[in-house]
Amino acid sequence: MEELSEQQQVRRNSLAALRERGIEPYPAALYPVDAYTDEIRDSFDDNLQPPREVCVAGRIMSRRIMGKASFMELQDSRGRIQVYVSRDDICPGEDKDLYNVVFKKLLDIGDFIGVRGFVFRTRTGEISVHAREITLLSKSLRPLPIVKMKDGKAYDAFTDPELRYRQRYVDLVVNKGVKEIFLKRTRMFQSMREYFNSHGYVEVETPILQSIPGGASARPFITHHNTLDIPLYLRIADELYLKRLIVGGFEGVYEFSKNFRNEGMDRTHNPEFTCMEIYVSYKDYNWMMDFTEKMLEKIALDVNGTTEVQVGDNTISFKGPFRRVTMAQAIKEHTGIDIEGMDEAALRQVCKDLGIETDPSMGKGKLIDEIFGEKCEAKYIQPTFIIDYPIEMSPLTKRHRDNPELTERFELMVNGKELANAYSELNDPIDQYERFVDQMRLADKGDDEAMIIDHDFIRALEYGMPPTSGMGIGMDRLAMLLTGQTTIQEVLLFPQMRPQKATPASAEENTENTDK
Repeated sequence: MEELSEQQQVRRNSLAALRERGIEPYPAALYPVDAYTDEIRDSFDDNLQPPREVCVAGRIMSRRIMGKASFMELQDSRGRIQVYVSRDDICPGEDKDLYNVVFKKLLDIGDFIGVRGFVFRTRTGEISVHAREITLLSKSLRPLPIVKMKDGKAYDAFTDPELRYRQRYVDLVVNKGVKEIFLKRTRMFQSMREYFNSHGYVEVETPILQSIPGGASARPFITHHNTLDIPLYLRIADELYLKRLIVGGFEGVYEFSKNFRNEGMDRTHNPEFTCMEIYVSYKDYNWMMDFTEKMLEKIALDVNGTTEVQVGDNTISFKGPFRRVTMAQAIKEHTGIDIEGMDEAALRQVCKDLGIETDPSMGKGKLIDEIFGEKCEAKYIQPTFIIDYPIEMSPLTKRHRDNPELTERFELMVNGKELANAYSELNDPIDQYERFVDQMRLADKGDDEAMIIDHDFIRALEYGMPPTSGMGIGMDRLAMLLTGQTTIQEVLLFPQMRPQKATPASAEENTENTDK
């Protein structure tokens, strides 16, 4: 067990003292909360007689003890409110020791309490709760980091990113605005579901453990199933299962899926991430672009009340329509080089001339992807559809109706990063099989992200899949945009972290803002 800091030991002593006085620090009783801080303030009426009686609960966030009367700040799930405590109200009769010992010495910042009382306005004009009864609901054994001010500067703020991400539970309590990020994230999911459901599409669930890691070009996590004695993979995408459902007769299906890719970690990548994929029969990628524009405009309005968001120095507008640029046009626009018709050798020379590193495992698709990623992607700040990708880059996409060297695919770029990826889905089983074979040749050259042939998926296509359009969108990146965050860790409640090095308990503690 870790060594206790001095402050932790003081709190454990308080815990023991409470129990000695017959006060249970972790009662199992139901506490009848009937009001919340925001609602109390919003509905307050100075002329209401008698004053409104309330029962609130939350954490003690600060205290000012002044003899027979004290003030404290109570924080619940919706905000904070001041509580006024008078010794003569909560300790009637001769039991003054209850106030002097329990309230003044044994309660701490961070403790959960329940307060019964009435609402009033103080002489300074602050809406407050006048406590008639206080109940300890849960004792806090670690002191919260409390910001202290000295000479106009803040000290002991809980701002270290690594600590904030590791201890999100503390971050949510003490840092204003963090909870709102995740409430907006929830509203984002709700808005997208409403949009899909209003069109009659069905939300489904597909396997996370898969025998073949299909649906994307990515390195998977591998595990082993003991009973079946086979390797299994955490899904990298749910595309192939959702398209099986289109074969089965669903007109439109979608899923919010947890995907896992055993790749790098940075400001925009986490090995576990949330993706939404949707597939709709009898549609193509042109329809999906229009559909996506309307969807994102609706979500932005639902989450923020405006189609504009501020991310760093960039003001981004989700008001449609969005610009549409072909992959070849984008590369020509930003490098001056026309890649149309180039073979692998020519593309490798282009990469060399542009100073882009390559390796022998890269085929035409990877080389083009590297050129676009290095020289073009970051240029697209406003939402822009990059369309008509070379066939080598898109093994699951239908060939372009006007140019068989291209595919009917788009990626939506926003703030210099890919946000969504969509196709007119390939439904020709013979063409699909040949594309998988091409992917296996890349694997033989050393490409560990190349797709594996999924024979059951080919079989499904052989039964017939109608013309279909599909789209995947990175929900974490969309949350970053809608909340103005520049790192993915800020929109994940519990991002993946390196193992924490052991540190003495005292190293992470901050001194409380209390006068005990």
